Order: sequence, then C-alpha cells, then structure tokens
Amino acid sequence: MLYLSWDDVRYRAKAIVRRTRFSNNECIYGVPRGGIYAALLLQDALLEVNGFSSRIVDTPHEATVFVDDLIDSGATRHKFVSGSENKPFFALVDKPTEAIFDWVAFPWEVASYESGPEDSIVRLLQYIGEDPKREGLLETPKRVIKSYSEIFGGYKQNVKDFMKAFTDGACDEMVVLREIEFTSCCEHHMLPFTGVAHVGYIPNGRVIGVSKLARLVDMYAKRLQIQERICQQVTSALDTELQPKGSACVIEAKHMCMTCRGVGKQNSVMVTSSLTGQFMDHAEVRGEFMSLIRGNR
Repeated sequence: MLYLSWDDVRYRAKAIVRRTRFSNNECIYGVPRGGIYAALLLQDALLEVNGFSSRIVDTPHEATVFVDDLIDSGATRHKFVSGSENKPFFALVDKPTEAIFDWVAFPWEVASYESGPEDSIVRLLQYIGEDPKREGLLETPKRVIKSYSEIFGGYKQNVKDFMKAFTDGACDEMVVLREIEFTSCCEHHMLPFTGVAHVGYIPNGRVIGVSKLARLVDMYAKRLQIQERICQQVTSALDTELQPKGSACVIEAKHMCMTCRGVGKQNSVMVTSSLTGQFMDHAEVRGEFMSLIRGNR
C-alpha cells in the first residue's frame, strides 16, 4: 500500500500548479468525496505558488477546473471532461500515468477509517478495481454497513433475553422443530451459507415456546460462523437453560465458498450434528429424532 502524508499531497498539488497554466479566479470543483480535499489543496497551492485567488464551487457546471484525489480507470475523468466542454481535469495521483499499482491511502482516508466503518468499504471497492465515486456506488458503503447490522445482528443478542422456560404444560416426550431456515456467513471467506436446522430436546420438567428454538438458531447464525459451531452452540444453550434429558441439532446447508469459488460444486450439501444426553447415549432415541426430521422425505 502507498501511504501519502499531508506533506506528500501538498507537494503534489503544488506540482500540478507549477506544470499547468492557470488563470486568476479559477472555479475549482472537487469530485466527491476525495476530490473535495484535493480542491482545497489546489486552492492553497494556487495562492502560494502563483499568488492566484480561486474559489471552490458546489456544482460541475460552475467549474473551470475539475480535481479529484485519484485517477484509476479514468472513468470519472471521462465522465466530467466529456460532459463539460473539455474543461481541465487534474488528480493528485494518476495511477496509469505514474504506473502505480499499489493501493493508495490518502491522509484524510486514514483518519476516516479510524473514525468509522464506511471507509473500510470504500477501500474494499478500490481494492477490487471499482471506482467508489461513480453514481451507482456512492451510497454503497452506507448500505453495506446498514445491512451488516442485520446480517450480524446475533452479536447483539443474548440467550437469556428470550429463552424463558416454564413448567406448565411440560411433557416427557421429544420436542422437535424441523426445517428452520437460516442464513449465516462463513468466517473463513465472509460468504453466505444457507440451509435448514432441525432442533430437538427431551424435556426434564421445563419447556420453552416453539418459536424460541427458531430464534436460537437465528441468533447464532447471524454471526461469523462455521456450521459445526452453530450446532454445538444450539445444544449447549438448550442444555444450560433447560437441563433437558438430551438435546440435538442437525444442520443441512449449501456454502457459497464452495459454489462460487474454490472447487465450484453447486449442489453439495454439508450436514453437521450435535447430540447430547439421551440423543447421544441411546440409538433408539437418536433414530426417533432422525425419523422425525426426515418426515416424508
């Protein structure tokens, strides 16, 4: 990665002024977002090097000069130049011309990265070769962070917030909720895996509402995970909160880290399980559970 200091970017702004014939009272438009800093630097450089006054304008049609922090693919420059009578377009860093292949970090981006998560998404977009300043991506960092708060909402939940056991109506027979749909995110590649979970337990005087089994799966699924761990966490939570005679969780899921990359196996289904108590100790109990979750399949 190429890190630029404030001294580096000031030097680059002055270099633009020294090699270009500017006029007094230029109207500078900084392409959002990094170009706003570049416009301020160019304004300072014009005053210091040439003694020229200039002003920052809010809209492209007012501009006599466009400036951005970075030229990468050239798409942004083409967009502004082609639609504005070929007004000059400058950038603090011109990656194709300078043959820069590293990820460039500007001083204001480093500060923003430390203060908020959206700039991390901006950097990721730049890393994959995109222009985060093009129209379709301007709101993407904000949308991604908002979606992450939902996708990874399980970190903000706790079993005790919803797992309320009661004794009224408790039975001794196996309780099973099958085909609980879920989506989780693989901690190795941060790619989704989706499937169904089958959860069961044998009460020992205490039961919970059936929806709580689904919420339990969702809570653990909405985290960076591996499939095996979700099974273990579900049965561990049931054992802790209910002290049942046994608990079981079987998960069947397809993993995007196998379907869209790597081995590319589209129809592979991973099956994992966690069994405790009577489910582990007695084959007939285990067999009954497996029969119930298969249903008519």
